[in-house]
Amino acid sequence: MTRIAVLVPCFNEAVSITRVVAEFKAALPTATIHVYDNNSTDNTIELAKSAGAIVRKQELQGKGHVVRRMFADIEADAYVLVDGDATYDPSAAPIMVQKLLEESLDMVVGTRVSTELEAYRRGHRFGNWLLTSLTGYIFGRTFTDMLSGYRVLSRRFVKSYPARAGGFEVETELTVHALEQHMPVAEHPTQYASRMDGSHSKLSTWRDGWRILATILKLTKNGKPLLFFGIAATLSMLIAVLLALPLLITYLHTGLVPRFPTAVLCSGLMVLAAIFLVCGLVLDTVTLGRRELKHLVYLAYQSPHPMDETD
Repeated sequence: MTRIAVLVPCFNEAVSITRVVAEFKAALPTATIHVYDNNSTDNTIELAKSAGAIVRKQELQGKGHVVRRMFADIEADAYVLVDGDATYDPSAAPIMVQKLLEESLDMVVGTRVSTELEAYRRGHRFGNWLLTSLTGYIFGRTFTDMLSGYRVLSRRFVKSYPARAGGFEVETELTVHALEQHMPVAEHPTQYASRMDGSHSKLSTWRDGWRILATILKLTKNGKPLLFFGIAATLSMLIAVLLALPLLITYLHTGLVPRFPTAVLCSGLMVLAAIFLVCGLVLDTVTLGRRELKHLVYLAYQSPHPMDETD
């Protein structure tokens, strides 16, 4: 029988957690609901337990830390990762799980569809589009809603995922992991609703947006070092050339170098460009080895199977 686990990271979600657990139990009757509390100060834990969920705690603050702990603790064949704020549609879960199993995928992302302005504000839409486009440009275009918190994951995805993110940038890291390993993935449109009255978002638009952008840059440095350091080398070289052109023209006319410190700076920038390029070449070889090792771990786990093959 296919083991399905619903993973719900929570921080002060007493208003919505009972509804989330009840609706996912109804949508996936054979699934086990796991709620991981992240230092809530309300009665999230008590309500989750009374609703029938298995409740554990993660004291390191941040969604990324909770997801890391969930992936390490829980054994299943398919994992449904969803926020505890009751904004995602539970009725889409069986379709997403079936799609994962029947097509032997490693991740199905629930792309958010909403007509409610309060549910999915324009600023968040633009930020999501910008960050998703940037990630797609660097790692390959696959997803349209990279920051969705609603995903169905295979066992081999979960157990090969080297979690490092600590906060809301975890969705970015999940996406890049799939893109780096060229995993079979898909998207499924799901309704996205406003939070329930009394429930408040823990996402800070600007602070977490900058953290996600920093994560993209860090993952680029770690995953595509030749590209990252190649851009740095190119910028250094261009600045050096632009500063050196007037000096060269003056030298050709007079045989003098009147701005000697600028000449030294240009030389230093060219040396720096060479160092950046060498760093990129060396780290690209190291990264290739790391990527191959992650792929071997990925291959150590069986691919998802259709339900009729395992039930």
